[in-house]
Amino acid sequence: MEIAILMAAGMGTRMRPLTDVTPKPLVKVHGTSMIETIMKGLERRNVSKIYVVVGYKKEQFAYLAEKYDNVELIENTEFETINNISSIHAARKVMGTADCFICEADLYISDLSIFDAELSRSCYYGKMVPGFSDDWVFDWDGERITRVGKEGTDRYNMVGVSYFKKADAAVIRDAIDAAYEKPGYEGLYWDEIVDRQLDKLNLDIHPVEKEQIVEIDSVAELAVIDESYREVLEKMQAE
Repeated sequence: MEIAILMAAGMGTRMRPLTDVTPKPLVKVHGTSMIETIMKGLERRNVSKIYVVVGYKKEQFAYLAEKYDNVELIENTEFETINNISSIHAARKVMGTADCFICEADLYISDLSIFDAELSRSCYYGKMVPGFSDDWVFDWDGERITRVGKEGTDRYNMVGVSYFKKADAAVIRDAIDAAYEKPGYEGLYWDEIVDRQLDKLNLDIHPVEKEQIVEIDSVAELAVIDESYREVLEKMQAE
């Protein structure tokens, strides 16, 4: 049995003005909302249950639970004041109940086959970036991840999809619960908690090509992929 947690609570401020009206995961690319490109891949894999953690404009996600029998919405009431650790904390009751995908919900999956792989270990999906990257990267010794953090050279970069075996998901859940009891947790990314638990996890990298998972962070990037947004971009540039 496998489940998935999709993090869809954020405000997507870098995609304004589109996200003033529509939550970023629900912005459509070639006619399909970004979150549904992920869900189609999970459906192809026969994932048993998909939990969508919502916050900003949460009511707009209600149709997903009606459209898909295996979708359940979980509300993150802290999304405005606490970093994305709050979304995993909101889903803590299901973390550790099964092998689990954790995905950012604002990705455009152009190749659904990325979800076909047989995953025998916990892993982050990653794309190799030659040269220096100031994004989230992984140090990897050829067998396991030894660091999850910002900046690196010739490293696999985070793409927003990860997979944790049941026992490893429970380790992360418990560590996030513990972090919530200490000062300063409000600014944490959940991946920082993973980094702190690497000695307890058997965590690998699952390589993907950059074209398979597309991270869209601005209207300009969206317009490159889907030309129907060209008019919106030109209007923004004229203002």
